[in-house]
Amino acid sequence: MPNREEKRNLESIPVGSLRMIPLEGCIGLGRKIDEYLVKWRTERENEHKNSLAFAGYQKDSYILDAMISRFGTGEAKGVIKESVRGSDLYILVDIMNYSLTYKLCGNENHMSPDDHYQDLKRIIAAVGGKARRITVIMPFLYESRQHKRSARESLDCALALQEMVRMGVDNIITFDAHDPRVQNAIPLSGFETVRPAYQFVKGLLGNIDDLKIDAEHMMMISPDEGGMERAIYLANMLGLDMGMFYKRRDYTKIVNGHNPIVSHEFLGTSVEGKDVLVVDDMISSGDSVLDVARQLKKRKAKRIFIAATFGLFTRGLEVFDTAYKEGIIDRILTTNLVYQMPELLEREYYISCDMSKYIAYIIDTLNHDTSISDLLDPCERIHSLVSKYNAERS
Repeated sequence: MPNREEKRNLESIPVGSLRMIPLEGCIGLGRKIDEYLVKWRTERENEHKNSLAFAGYQKDSYILDAMISRFGTGEAKGVIKESVRGSDLYILVDIMNYSLTYKLCGNENHMSPDDHYQDLKRIIAAVGGKARRITVIMPFLYESRQHKRSARESLDCALALQEMVRMGVDNIITFDAHDPRVQNAIPLSGFETVRPAYQFVKGLLGNIDDLKIDAEHMMMISPDEGGMERAIYLANMLGLDMGMFYKRRDYTKIVNGHNPIVSHEFLGTSVEGKDVLVVDDMISSGDSVLDVARQLKKRKAKRIFIAATFGLFTRGLEVFDTAYKEGIIDRILTTNLVYQMPELLEREYYISCDMSKYIAYIIDTLNHDTSISDLLDPCERIHSLVSKYNAERS
């Protein structure tokens, strides 16, 4: 069967010479994306390939030489070492990569989301308006959990989006935004929030051999009311029933910036004897999703698979190791869109969902100014994947 790349109509003239700047925290993902782009553009036949409009179309690498230079005081500047004039520029940034450090007056300082965001702005400033178009690919949207005002407090995500647009960013691509309505802050600019539904299904089916994907044997669960749409979409794609937990909170207290969860209450049909897929946008400390898993086990669920776009694991892996040993969880799936600690990749229960090829498709298509609507809706690909899985086991 021909792959999707061969089916894609990319005969249109590129917006500009394709260049990509993965910031240091995103360099591994950036190199994987670059390998796909180089391979496809080397193999692609195009009658206009040698025309002036396609100048610089085929390169050994599309990564542009840029860096952040930092002073001993912790101050920094963005430096671009190649010409960027007239290019269609894609800047990748992982604001959650806490593994990077820099010297601050002789002390080692770990980079925070604020540091990564500031470095992004430094690179945009270094471009100096010379690029034809700037697209920022920010998988975990900066300050996306501070997306609405419930008291006299800041609206950080909206401010950041508006700031990027004012600096000359034309498009912002993020993944599984905590609340997609943040795009209302920049209604006249490009904003896409992409969900890795296909990659979750692919990761699960590629690692579990005995799944029965029907409403009798499997169920989709949303761990809270905010993730209902995500769970409903996957449940419809796979033909499953779904259930939902809602969080009962203590609004008289604030712990670590939010009201603590008192308990999880379940709404839905029986999960007894069924495999369960719990889908969420992120795993932070893990307390919430593990409590949901325990509640499901009390209701006699068979196997519990947890899929989250971003695996942050802010309090380490010990609680997940314990839950796995106790049989509370069977597998955890997260993407490589944010930093993955080396020990996580070694865990028996962990499945990493690679997003580099998907992002390469998006970049390649956008550079040709072609619609990415088919990439954003994986319905056909999910159905094809499930049909193939069932056929191989029938």
